Amino acid sequence: MSRIEHNSPYATLVNVFTVEPDRAQQLVELLGKATEEVMQHLPGFRSANIHLSSDRTRVLNYAQWDSAAAFFDMQKNPAAREHMSAAAALAVSFDPHLYTVESVHQH
Repeated sequence: MSRIEHNSPYATLVNVFTVEPDRAQQLVELLGKATEEVMQHLPGFRSANIHLSSDRTRVLNYAQWDSAAAFFDMQKNPAAREHMSAAAALAVSFDPHLYTVESVHQH
């Protein structure tokens, strides 16, 4: 389960894919399959959440890893690279960045 906490030790990936609306569901399914088959079995994986914008032009992957090093190690894994290439091919563009949680507000 994702944990969004200030001062969390995790590295958080936020990757926003721009996608043609008719390919959005295919990308959502591919990212889910990649998570189920590969990512969750790699060292340092914590969680992944796939979001689809209401206009179906963006797919967001919010994933947590134990550390930036674990995330970068994942990128070297051949099976992970295969899925990442397939996701990139479905998208118009993608914009991945690692983040830290700087503030959390709840009501």
